[in-house]
Amino acid sequence: MLDDNMKTQLQGYLSRLVQPIELVSTLDGSESAAELRSLLTDIASLSPMVTHLEADHAGQLLPSFVVRAVEGDSRIRFAGVPMGHEFTSLVLALLQVGGYPPKVEAALIERIRALEGEFAFETFISLSCQNCPDVVQALNLMAVLNPSIRHTMIDGALFQEEVTRRQVMAVPAVYLNGAPFGQGRMGLEEILAKLDTGARERVTREISEKPPYDMLVIGGGPAGASAAIYAARKGIRTGVAAERFGGQLLDTVGIENFISVADTDGPRLANALEQHVRSYEVDIMNLQRAEALLPGELIQVQFQGGGSLKARSVVIATGARWREMNVPGESTYRNRGVAYCPHCDGPLFKGKPVAVIGGGNSGVEAAIDLAGIASHVTLIEFDARLRADAVLTRKLLSLPNVTVLTSALTTEVTGDGERVTGLVYKDRNSGSLREVLLSGIFVQIGLVPNTDWLKGTVKLSPRGEIEVDARGQTSVPGVFAAGDCTTVPFKQIVIAVGEGAKASLSAFDHLIRLPVSAAA
Repeated sequence: MLDDNMKTQLQGYLSRLVQPIELVSTLDGSESAAELRSLLTDIASLSPMVTHLEADHAGQLLPSFVVRAVEGDSRIRFAGVPMGHEFTSLVLALLQVGGYPPKVEAALIERIRALEGEFAFETFISLSCQNCPDVVQALNLMAVLNPSIRHTMIDGALFQEEVTRRQVMAVPAVYLNGAPFGQGRMGLEEILAKLDTGARERVTREISEKPPYDMLVIGGGPAGASAAIYAARKGIRTGVAAERFGGQLLDTVGIENFISVADTDGPRLANALEQHVRSYEVDIMNLQRAEALLPGELIQVQFQGGGSLKARSVVIATGARWREMNVPGESTYRNRGVAYCPHCDGPLFKGKPVAVIGGGNSGVEAAIDLAGIASHVTLIEFDARLRADAVLTRKLLSLPNVTVLTSALTTEVTGDGERVTGLVYKDRNSGSLREVLLSGIFVQIGLVPNTDWLKGTVKLSPRGEIEVDARGQTSVPGVFAAGDCTTVPFKQIVIAVGEGAKASLSAFDHLIRLPVSAAA
């Protein structure tokens, strides 16, 4: 199951085990069960601290296995074969159950241990989903630290009957004690905030009591991380307030054009950026969505939930989000057939007809990927021709189960009240309305800047982007901006990193020219 290279790497990790562990599997006669048996046998062969046992547990999902301390409680279960993006989740579970200390702040560990009640979590994932491992790893860690918490990872592509029964249409989908708990990417802090509402109030209060920063960065993507590093290296008091550190990187799969890094993925690069920022004295505040900017001698930023921060200078790097179609039915069936991440949710539509909206690179790449999963893919493009690179277009048109509709405008998403059943589009040449029956719709029509909270305060372009000059300065003194939320052309990671550095250096240059004031 594992090649020699993976075995060598895993053997190195298993050498860190502090206490013996057991992998207890529940198998059937399926091909997946044979793969799982092979995987667990390989793992057990790499360390005398690991034992693989097969057991017969009625009522369990088959095939599945638990990771537990010898004769300990079975609090972590993997239903399916955790390869792909979830292999890292398995390795971390082995280490943490085996007594290797997690790399988590002590305050978070105490909050997990202090949770009271019985918590049985289930997370539906797909092995191609880059958002799922964060959720799985967070809940596994919670199960390791608190005996009242249990967690089961469920591969939605393998357990289609469970997916249908629970009406799971997007991953990751988290259930707590049998009821829906959360949808989409969630980190440890966000999960704790949902479980412990009192903690959120404490965090809001603590944030508002923080003294002013010399430079406050709003946003934790590539531009924000770069700005924070350059500010911290100047020796000034620096803070980062982000809704989620990593930004769009967390939703990005393959990255092959980040200079000096030949091949990586979004979550891995986001983690590297965060670790780099944390190597400096930077105050990072996650789960903070900015709501208002109040200019002044000390610039104030207000956040959703009531907290606020002050600073002598601000760098805005709030990035962008997926653009929506804004047609009837889209919001109604979001995560019930309408999706924005084909890599994450595509496996849930195996053998079903789907549509992709958008004929640029993202849309065509999505259609090519989905053609290997879905029974049929219909790509709908507003323009008279596809806008993707020629090599992608040729690949798409060579696929037998793909239909391309150009000069088509999606006007409505239809459904049966529970899930998507189709869409209606307008033929822009004839003006007629036509319907396509399908099970899923993947929207890939570009990005919209996260700048709604700045309207009326900072000058924005007609597209909603922050207008900046060559130095990253906005229309408000002391407020700079960088990355995909600005008018700078070409939305690329490498450009965002450079723009973040430039905005930070410009903000520092602004600071050293300010007169010393009582407020500062």
